[in-house]
Amino acid sequence: MAATPHPRRVDAFGELAGELGFCFGGDYNPEQWPREIWQEDAELMVRAGVNLVTVGVFSWARLEPSPGERDFAWLDEVLDLLHAHGIAVDLATPTASPPPWLGILHPETLPVNPDGVRLVAGSRNQFTPASRVYREHALSIATAMAERYVDHPAVRMWHVGNEFGQIDFGDEAAREFRLWLRERHGTIEALNDAWGTLVWSQRYRDFDEILPPRRTPYLVNPAQSLDFRRYTSWALQRVFAEQRDAIREAGATQPVTTNFMGFEPLTDLWEWAAEVDVIADDQYPDHGAANASSDIALVQDLMRSLGEGRPWVLMEQSVSATSWRPHNLPKTTDRARLDSLQAVARGADAICFFQWRQARTGAERFHSALLPHAGADTEVFASACALGADLQKLRRVVGGRVAASVALLFDWPSRWAAEEPGRPTERLRTLEQVQRWHRALWRRGIAVDLVKPGADLSAYAAVLVPHSYIIATDAAAALRAAVQRGASLVVGPFSGVADANAGILTGRSPVLLRDLLGVSGEEWVGLPDAPTPLTPESSWTTAPAAAAASILGERLRADGADVLARFGDGHLSGAPAITRHRVGDGSAWYLGAVMSDAALEAVLDDALGAAAVTGVLGDGVLPGGVLPEDVEAVRRGDALFLLNHGGATRHVAVPGPHRDLLSDADVDGQVTLAPGAAMVLIERHAE
Repeated sequence: MAATPHPRRVDAFGELAGELGFCFGGDYNPEQWPREIWQEDAELMVRAGVNLVTVGVFSWARLEPSPGERDFAWLDEVLDLLHAHGIAVDLATPTASPPPWLGILHPETLPVNPDGVRLVAGSRNQFTPASRVYREHALSIATAMAERYVDHPAVRMWHVGNEFGQIDFGDEAAREFRLWLRERHGTIEALNDAWGTLVWSQRYRDFDEILPPRRTPYLVNPAQSLDFRRYTSWALQRVFAEQRDAIREAGATQPVTTNFMGFEPLTDLWEWAAEVDVIADDQYPDHGAANASSDIALVQDLMRSLGEGRPWVLMEQSVSATSWRPHNLPKTTDRARLDSLQAVARGADAICFFQWRQARTGAERFHSALLPHAGADTEVFASACALGADLQKLRRVVGGRVAASVALLFDWPSRWAAEEPGRPTERLRTLEQVQRWHRALWRRGIAVDLVKPGADLSAYAAVLVPHSYIIATDAAAALRAAVQRGASLVVGPFSGVADANAGILTGRSPVLLRDLLGVSGEEWVGLPDAPTPLTPESSWTTAPAAAAASILGERLRADGADVLARFGDGHLSGAPAITRHRVGDGSAWYLGAVMSDAALEAVLDDALGAAAVTGVLGDGVLPGGVLPEDVEAVRRGDALFLLNHGGATRHVAVPGPHRDLLSDADVDGQVTLAPGAAMVLIERHAE
């Protein structure tokens, strides 16, 4: 619904990276500091190798201290200073954080929570994307900035807003939601049919009776909730598009983007990806959590996939501790370096941080920065300088791509619908399953692209569907075509359950996939807390020593598929649990429950083996096809990245002579990776 009247410049960031090499820097907030600090900042940026900073994100109150009163003189000076030091600027519209006067003069611009309470100004993100008044003021300041700085030589990229993820349940949102529903459904009769409003006597007479899914005595209609999530993503996207178009209308040819937040649940990034010139993301993994390194690799694969394989921008990360978790563990300098190199390995051509200089006041005063409170004579700043030098050594990697032969299906509306209350279990979470399946491939050094349902799968030898609650006709057709031409398909439980309106598809499940899978189900059941053992059939020759199921299972019947394992006891005793069905030149596996890691990995190994998919180092040099624990291996272009995320020294066999771009050392055969170490290897004959 959001128009794109101005052509995207998907090559513009590539031109910038081709000129600068890896973009390195972060958010810079000079408005928080006296003028005499600015010169020191610029000199220290040069010392660290910083060549790109984001300016203006939270500067609206400084730029417009009162309605219509504009002060750009300080920003003129900052941009001139940065340009004089050879530092490029990603200039942000400051619209993510309106000044207090906007909410005080126009309270309708402030968001309302599900309980009907209007939030107040005094923090950040205090706006509703539905408000015409907010959008008019935001567009006005964005237009003024664009017209003033479109030709400034320092401005090499534009950044609209910040971390779009605001939600509003107030009257402004209700008005906009109704208009959106009219466009989507056409008539109130069609909406009532799509939402199934005869349940619980919810039938509407007119669109004007419909409200956002505010707090109710009991559960909200899941179709209403799903449409409101779609509307919210669209409304935020419109805010971005209006400001982007104003920048383009001012004559800007620089790339225009905004910063995503990984799998953030309020925005459908498959829809957003077409609106930006380059994909950018903010990444703050909690390294105190298990599997942090593989989970952030999944996010990075998503960013690369959103851009159709083109390089992307790591817009924000922390150099040490954050300040917003209940307990903030700092990164070591090795970890900060490794996080950045991991992003480079998975396609990033810009490595940036929040922020350049650590804030002295405000809510983020304890959030780490490249230049900490203690100044330049610090380990953190020294590590920033070292990272800048490392990125210069990797310049030949800029623009390189990661080739993947495995596709992993993920969809935001399906995730939204699958996690509404009133399901067989609330323990089955889409993202958790996606992470588990991706982790198995990460441990094997197998590159993965994420794809949206219905996408062309012809480039992939294997397709994985960990959990897709909604599978529409086009998605089912694409999966069938992939298997018929020879691909391996693996589908996880509770997939293909509902239609696009979250209505359950009637008949044996998964209705649109049962002929492809050769299996069908009649019941979804929550499983006991204790793992349910599986009994492998003799035909499953690669079955693990112990396989089990948990969380949710399905009562299945084989309709042409080979049964590989059955439920051993309990409510589903004897029913098929894992099946394989040969279709055309390929095969389709179905998992009728959330499987234990051992069972899941055994099935994935079978499917990948049938599709002749191997890890980046090849199965011949990996015991069991698995990399040493905590080691990550990724090939980007002609560069092989080896990263040790663990606390123990690891040894990796690398066939053939190579040179490490980071150390300039020659290596041949087995390489040794100390804890936190990284190598970027180029075959010597390729130099």
